[in-house]
Amino acid sequence: MSVTNEPLEPMKHGTATRSAAGVFWLVLMVIGAVAFFQEGIAELFRVWQLPEYSHGPLIPVLSGLLFLRQLKTVPIDATPVRDFWQGAALLAFALVLGGLGMLIGIPDIVAYGLILWVGAVLLISFGWKQGRAFWPPVLHLVYMLPLPGALYYGVSTWLQLISSELGVWFLDVLRVPVFLDGNIIDLGVYRLHVAEACSGLRYLFPILSFSYIFAVLYQGPTWHKAILLVSAVPITVVMNSIRIAVAGIVVNAYGIDYIQGLTHFFEGWVIFISCVLILFAIAWILVRFRRDQITLVEALDLETDGLWEQAKRIRFIAPSVALIVGAILVIALNVLWQNVPNREAPLVNRDPFALFPTQLGDWHTGQPRALDPDIERILNAADYHSVSLERAGEVAPVDLFMVWYKDQNTGGVHSPEVCLPGSGWEIAWLEQIDVSDGTQSFPINRAIIQKGLDRRLVYYWYEQQGTRVASGFKAKLLLLSGKVINGRSDSAMVRLITPINPEEGEMAADLRLHDSLWAVEGRLERFVPWDGSL
Repeated sequence: MSVTNEPLEPMKHGTATRSAAGVFWLVLMVIGAVAFFQEGIAELFRVWQLPEYSHGPLIPVLSGLLFLRQLKTVPIDATPVRDFWQGAALLAFALVLGGLGMLIGIPDIVAYGLILWVGAVLLISFGWKQGRAFWPPVLHLVYMLPLPGALYYGVSTWLQLISSELGVWFLDVLRVPVFLDGNIIDLGVYRLHVAEACSGLRYLFPILSFSYIFAVLYQGPTWHKAILLVSAVPITVVMNSIRIAVAGIVVNAYGIDYIQGLTHFFEGWVIFISCVLILFAIAWILVRFRRDQITLVEALDLETDGLWEQAKRIRFIAPSVALIVGAILVIALNVLWQNVPNREAPLVNRDPFALFPTQLGDWHTGQPRALDPDIERILNAADYHSVSLERAGEVAPVDLFMVWYKDQNTGGVHSPEVCLPGSGWEIAWLEQIDVSDGTQSFPINRAIIQKGLDRRLVYYWYEQQGTRVASGFKAKLLLLSGKVINGRSDSAMVRLITPINPEEGEMAADLRLHDSLWAVEGRLERFVPWDGSL
């Protein structure tokens, strides 16, 4: 530790005047940044109301404490900062990113820019040589951000499946009769659905933050820190699986009515505290094998004395060129943005799927089917259509599902790679192929899914404002470019499924999907417009 824990000495008059100017410009930049990044800040406050991100308000506070602790190791230097150009470049990038997020109407991107702005301010205030050492508290701010929608549902579905499988394994070990179908736990008389809320994300996010702080504070080998950091995921998954297993035991013994209160009890502090205690136990084990024979308290370096003295070091900030220009730039961008006329979202003229034809060449459709309310809520689509296609002489039907999103900022196309496993289907094969009718072609995903002896063939692709793609990532990139170019954020997905009958094989199923695909494709533009008009 340096002597900066001691009370700070009074500054000389010239230094005090210069530092007062530095504080003025820093405060001005902060005020300007709050106004400039307000959409991202508002989005953070919104998502922090959700159970998965309710830990969010604590993250900036903890990052601030990490910064002040680290600042105690940095000597006081009241001389003007010279190596601030890296911080100025990062500041420019943060403002560009925030402006892009506001321009295309995605507040999450604005929030990403806010974190980069924090890093830029530290580099400008301390210079590159000293400021780059403060990356741990800045990186910790990432834990206050929401995951992108597609990544969130992918992680959530994966955690649901893993937790379900482990929970059923625990029940098997305890000799509880159980059968797992996707994320449905069948206990015979009762069936438990491991829903999105049971995925463990509401524990995983705060535990990840806690393990990050744990790793930063831990004084020891880097591989010890790595173990403490990565252990958060398996700890959370195992504890969530135990919670699911306990729920299964209670339901099997006493009935479904007893599970509600128990589930809520275990969803709270019991799971979180258990995960934290396991993390402490891992740290204790690591310390026990160290040669220096220190205690766990010494290894964690929990000293908090002198933080207020470090906070008062703000008065040593010098008014560098980068700080002054940065403050003026942020204020100017705010004024400029306020005078930019609002960009009206273009009106996408389309027919609702309810008007989709019932006769598609020699294919005809059955009655539209409504989705389960929970699935419909998760899908969060503006319009969808689920029907069965049949043709005279065909041995099996084709299931057609189409979904359209008016604004992917409030929803997002969910990949069948995520949704189908949650329904109990295993993806046995997945590839991208090109389909053609002789005059045109486009890429699609071709998958074989199975559940026991039941095998089915799946075709699906994304409709992104005139471009058909198989890659979900490419569809997201097209969404961003569409928002910039024409302001549109609508998107769609089309999926076709048919059984693979043992007596006919995959080739016959491929031909059936190929024929039905082109029958559907010829009618799509009315319902999924390419240029926004009929």
